[in-house]
Amino acid sequence: MLALKLDGVTRRYGEREALSGISLTLQQGATLLVLGGNGAGKTTLLRLIAALLRPHAGEIEVLGRRLPSEAWMVRGNVGLLSHEPLLYRELTAEENLSFHARLHGLHADRVKDLLSELALSEFAKEQVKTLSRGIVQRVAIARAVLHDPELLLLDEPRANLDPAASEIVEPLIGRSSRRTRVLVSHDPSGGIAEADVVLGLRNGRCALLADADEVRLSEAMDLYR
Repeated sequence: MLALKLDGVTRRYGEREALSGISLTLQQGATLLVLGGNGAGKTTLLRLIAALLRPHAGEIEVLGRRLPSEAWMVRGNVGLLSHEPLLYRELTAEENLSFHARLHGLHADRVKDLLSELALSEFAKEQVKTLSRGIVQRVAIARAVLHDPELLLLDEPRANLDPAASEIVEPLIGRSSRRTRVLVSHDPSGGIAEADVVLGLRNGRCALLADADEVRLSEAMDLYR
């Protein structure tokens, strides 16, 4: 089953095309790596798949549902980890997760279990604004996976994480999670190693689309030049 299908997807901001004619498919359980320099269109692509933006042209299907008309049927099965943590800074880590748990109809035990799994229990009662960037990143990851989504949209998921923290989050967001993933990364070497398909963007256009085992590191690096 296809987890993701894009057909000629275009998105504009004013007269500027942030994405232009992007087409691809991704099988369920596979990982799509999205590469490209600043302004290439990576974040716009994630926001379109998450149904936070509408395309100006083309079609998007996520988990067999067409966006935006069936977005309400998809959102509960998608987890988004943005480059912004999407957390309320004045609330504690536990309050943030409890709020999202209520939105998804989840029991409070799910929050406590996840805080423990991500070694966050000692920070649970602290306001997000007082936490280090690495801890905030772990709380944001907890929010993204709280409802056990089928599809994860991950924008630099290991940013601000030390090696120990990266190891802690791996079972939830890494390849071993067995979830379908769309992974934005500025680390072509590491990203290719955990991907099935690679999409390279340059100025909103597709500059590279291939199976990961066919992509040379040199051509991936060219996307940043």
